[in-house]
Amino acid sequence: MAHTQHPEAAPSTGAFRTTVALAALLQRVESQAASIGAQQYRALVQQLDQQLAQLPPGDELQRLLASFPAAAMVYENRHYGHAGLCRAPLELSLNSELAARTLIEKVQATRA
Repeated sequence: MAHTQHPEAAPSTGAFRTTVALAALLQRVESQAASIGAQQYRALVQQLDQQLAQLPPGDELQRLLASFPAAAMVYENRHYGHAGLCRAPLELSLNSELAARTLIEKVQATRA
């Protein structure tokens, strides 16, 4: 998925301020070769997930997600159960579903 980070386009006031800071941090972590530890990464993603859950839907949220692809993935995973890969292009979504189905079939075949 090709995304471009445009932090200036993300909302930076009110309820979005903390979320933008966490989203920017996650984006930096995702783009660096040197990574943080698994526990730190998990804590960062969980904090971002909690912040995203509190934000109202609308244009500001969409701008935030468009500005920070890593945050968009967290958001998409949060809503996957009822929306699927709603932010991914259709071809990428289809390929992901097919790959998941193939993997599930392989695992089931090895257990049988």
